[in-house]
Amino acid sequence: MTDYSKTVNLHESPFPMRGNLAKREPAWVKQWQDQKRYQKLRQIAQGRPKFILHDGPPYANGDIHIGHAVNKILKDIIIRSKTLAGFDAPYVPGWDCHGLPIEVMVEKLHGKDMPHSKFRELCREYATEQIARQKKDFIRLGVVGDWEKPYLTMDFKTEADTVRTLGEIYKAGYLYLGSKPVQFCLDCGSSLAEAEVEYKDKVSPAIDVKYLFNDNAALAKAFRLPEISGECFAVIWTTTPWTLPASQAISAGADIVYQLIDTPKGKLVLAKDLAEDALKRYELSGSVLAETTGAALENLKATHPFLDREIPILNGDHVTTDAGTGLVHTAPAHGLEDYVVSNKYGIKLYNPVNAQGCFISEVPRLAGMHVFKQGNDAIIEWLKENDRLLKHDKIEHSYAHCWRHKTPLIYRATSQWFIGMDKAGTNGTTLRNNALKAVDDTEFFPAWGRARLQAMIEGRPDWVVSRQRFWGTPMALFAHKETGELHPNSAELLEKVAQKIEQKGINAWFELDKSELLSPEDCEQYDKLPDTMDVWFDSGSTHYSVLKQRDELAHPADLYLEGSDQHRGWFQSSMLTGCATLGRAPYKQLLTHGFVVDQNGRKMSKSIGNVVAPQEVYNEFGADILRLWAANTDYSGELAISKEILKRVTEIYRRIRNTLSFLFANLKDFNPIEDAIPQADMVEIDRYALVLARQLQEKLAGEYYPRYAFHFAVQELVQFCSEDLGAFYLDILKDRLYTTKANSHARRSAQTALYHITRSLVLLMSPILCFTAEEAWELIGGGEEDSVLYHTWHEFPTMLAASETALLEKWTAIREARSAVSAAIEPLRVSKEVGSSLQAEVVLTAPENVFAALETLGDELKFVMLVSKIQLVQGDELSATVTSSQEQKCERCWHYVASVGSVAQHPTLCARCVENIDGNGENRIYA
Repeated sequence: MTDYSKTVNLHESPFPMRGNLAKREPAWVKQWQDQKRYQKLRQIAQGRPKFILHDGPPYANGDIHIGHAVNKILKDIIIRSKTLAGFDAPYVPGWDCHGLPIEVMVEKLHGKDMPHSKFRELCREYATEQIARQKKDFIRLGVVGDWEKPYLTMDFKTEADTVRTLGEIYKAGYLYLGSKPVQFCLDCGSSLAEAEVEYKDKVSPAIDVKYLFNDNAALAKAFRLPEISGECFAVIWTTTPWTLPASQAISAGADIVYQLIDTPKGKLVLAKDLAEDALKRYELSGSVLAETTGAALENLKATHPFLDREIPILNGDHVTTDAGTGLVHTAPAHGLEDYVVSNKYGIKLYNPVNAQGCFISEVPRLAGMHVFKQGNDAIIEWLKENDRLLKHDKIEHSYAHCWRHKTPLIYRATSQWFIGMDKAGTNGTTLRNNALKAVDDTEFFPAWGRARLQAMIEGRPDWVVSRQRFWGTPMALFAHKETGELHPNSAELLEKVAQKIEQKGINAWFELDKSELLSPEDCEQYDKLPDTMDVWFDSGSTHYSVLKQRDELAHPADLYLEGSDQHRGWFQSSMLTGCATLGRAPYKQLLTHGFVVDQNGRKMSKSIGNVVAPQEVYNEFGADILRLWAANTDYSGELAISKEILKRVTEIYRRIRNTLSFLFANLKDFNPIEDAIPQADMVEIDRYALVLARQLQEKLAGEYYPRYAFHFAVQELVQFCSEDLGAFYLDILKDRLYTTKANSHARRSAQTALYHITRSLVLLMSPILCFTAEEAWELIGGGEEDSVLYHTWHEFPTMLAASETALLEKWTAIREARSAVSAAIEPLRVSKEVGSSLQAEVVLTAPENVFAALETLGDELKFVMLVSKIQLVQGDELSATVTSSQEQKCERCWHYVASVGSVAQHPTLCARCVENIDGNGENRIYA
């Protein structure tokens, strides 16, 4: 008995079915680092056109979370795909190192009682430790970059260049000292940037308060009445009773209609649209005496409900009839809109609240009280005593909170340094106008990012850039002791300070004796500013401190990529510093990704217990699974993750890996230099498969990767592996690969196609599945020292366009017929009338155009249809009739044919197999 299994070309795949990613990936990471692949790539890419993705720096505090992982993976996919596209795409990762969270951690670890220089030293040490932890995890994710030389906002040179950026903004005319209400955190003891504010529900006291009008005759005139008797009140509604000591005016809407209503508690002025609801709230009835507009009430005077203060009525655009009474108590120290309208009427700021959130000593009855802890209740009690409280409720509403402490903020007027949005710079244009033009000039992915950023730029207040902290880049300026004006030589002085910081870091400023830079006369008149800069200024100016300073980078960047919260954070701070210093945004494109949620759409929360840590994912599944999940998810919305979702992703991965395993098994004995068949001489279906593979590459490399549409790239990749390869081409190819002579033209043609397909496939998947791609590249590339990083997209053999079009049309028709045959065989398989499709004999009827395509295949049609016998008939419609073959089954190729046993030496084989074993081998032209 002959063992015919040894005559079949079945090879064990050198690419195992099981990836064992979690165990094997760390060794690959070490190998890549030992080989200094990033550094070698920089040499290879030298001279290519540059593509610069500038890294938005994560904050150097705490381990990375799943959002960090998504961000870095998306960036890495882009860097790798741009490298494959022929760009020099360096990636310099960065970290944001200054700011309050690190100060808080250092205070917890070491206490507060120490010299400031020592405190800054400990902050620097802590940030360095955090960076090392985060860097290790980012590298473990397969992210390629200059991890040996990242940028840090606490590097001396970067700190110096951040100061220089401030100098450029000063020279541009946008920096000014002002006293405005800003969002103030009582726990931070500092003003906050817009990006540091988050909104959460809070329960607040809601009160309706009566302000007594001073002059009934003037009020009567405003309402066009001959006279008014008795007490008359303007009624305001507020959810911040603690702001009443700073109340300096009442704002009315000029076009809003107001009614004078006679009630048992006096005559009340209320907006007509809100009067009915307000009276219900007060449990009062009343009669309307007259109506007038807010414009007629302008400049009338009232009396503060518990302080000896005259309160004028103003007209403000911010007044609405959405809720309340239509009259707004106005405290310019505690509200931006209040500040704007008061400024218009020349009303000066009065701020009775200190940085600890307590009333200052001059406020009667309230001095020393905390605004939230005692102030609200004490003021409500005072209003009751004065009979000025109409109603006291509690409401739950959205309220500004500190993003770090999660505690409620207050608006509080402080003397701060601002970058003015509507202040004309030295070039005559406002920063807001520059920024809005920059929005127009930027390309957004997804497109809705444009409207969002534009709305934020249109509505944003001036940027508060000063902070009252110790661990931060200093506002390295000298201000006049009396006037607050900056030194006339500030630009030159800033550069001198920057040079010192470049040598010694930010301590060079804090330890500087001003006599080193100022004359004795100036030393008498000017003081060093004690403030530090908003950390958003640090990261927002890295387009200057990093992009312009590192030779391998370029300015402006091609792309900034961050989460959707950065429209109000880094995207905006970068745009404003760029427009203020250079007149344009520091980026050409903005890409925004959403937040990660669980499978039910809920935010990740330790209290809910739905947190998925990236470390857990790569330790259980492997980093490539996490990368595939990130790429396969539409990042323009929320990204859902869970164990179940990751298991589904693993199935997608297995499909791709199994395809590669099959390809490598059948390339094991193929040498592309010695064995490849010229494209013109290849079997026709092999040429068709090459066209499909090249089309896939064109779609991914030419469309999806450049558009950052990674989930479409994954879908196309999986569809190609499953349908075009698995269910069609490879399914047909198995017979030729296994049963023809090992070195026959028929088999080498198939292997030539598989070689090109495999190289293309590995390169196409490499931006996403970087570990798996490198594992595969060792087998088809240049061995261990080679890398997919060192190559560009695969170059396919060329084909004439006309012949390619004809080939596609022909095989599209053939595939349609194949689907009809498969559908006709399936019922017989289910009923067990036939085993495999090879046991089927088919009569295939086809209309003229399909018939013509099928007829060209001749005897090879059966190989395409995976049947042992097929008869082709021309007819009106495509249909197939199937019967079970009565012939014997060939032991070697499993076809049911009459020639089985026709050669005595091989009684169990068909004539074709005998020819492939003992003869010259069969010839294949089409399939």
